[in-house]
Amino acid sequence: MTQGDDPVLETRELSLHYGPVRALAEVDLRVPGRRITAVIGPSGCGKTTLLRCFNRMNDAYPKVRVSGRVFVEGVDVTTSEVDLESLRKRVGMVFQKSNPFPMSIRRNVTFGPRMSGVRDPARLAEIAEHSLRLADLWAEVSHRLDESALDLSGGQQQRLCIARALANEPDILLLDEPASSLDPISTAKIEDTLVRLKERYTIVIVTHNLQQAARVADFTAFLMAGRLVEFGATARMFTNPREKLSEDYITGRFG
Repeated sequence: MTQGDDPVLETRELSLHYGPVRALAEVDLRVPGRRITAVIGPSGCGKTTLLRCFNRMNDAYPKVRVSGRVFVEGVDVTTSEVDLESLRKRVGMVFQKSNPFPMSIRRNVTFGPRMSGVRDPARLAEIAEHSLRLADLWAEVSHRLDESALDLSGGQQQRLCIARALANEPDILLLDEPASSLDPISTAKIEDTLVRLKERYTIVIVTHNLQQAARVADFTAFLMAGRLVEFGATARMFTNPREKLSEDYITGRFG
């Protein structure tokens, strides 16, 4: 972040335990708005756990203990007063494995708005087209909206999941290794989509693919054993990391 930028997402001394296992340890992180921030690190370092803190998805796990604070657009979301449904609309999430619902493409995209009470067919059609266009999928599926989403290719299904998240009009989009199981062509389409979307949204992406982080991310956070080792502009991190541990990971000495 440049000096003076206000973070859209922020953690202060954030620690998290799954029972006796510590997954995050005193993480202080400031994520800027309308940029792509990549979270990198070896398997088990806490990347996904950190991502799930921003929309309280970790609440679903038993024996989770959280200390410290998490701010979304300046509001502390760790308090009991937070409306989780509202939070998760503002902070959309796309998972590692595409998870389209067993229904039509159209009904997949409009699922969230319909659950929120939108019933007007014209409005739902508008939402579907707008969201699919944002996810760079409209041209491929506009003629088959009433076909099953399960008939789409893996890459198309993942972009459909992005469109479904965008239909809820979030401010922030979290993605947990969204291209890890996709072929290079589908991966490139996902990356192109994310680069376009950062003009409208704050995006945080967990990725094990360092080349992907270098291609799409404006900023990168490197985690190791639940601790934030380094955070900074991606170009600087990948060419001149400040920490020896960061350099060793980025240059492939471990991980």
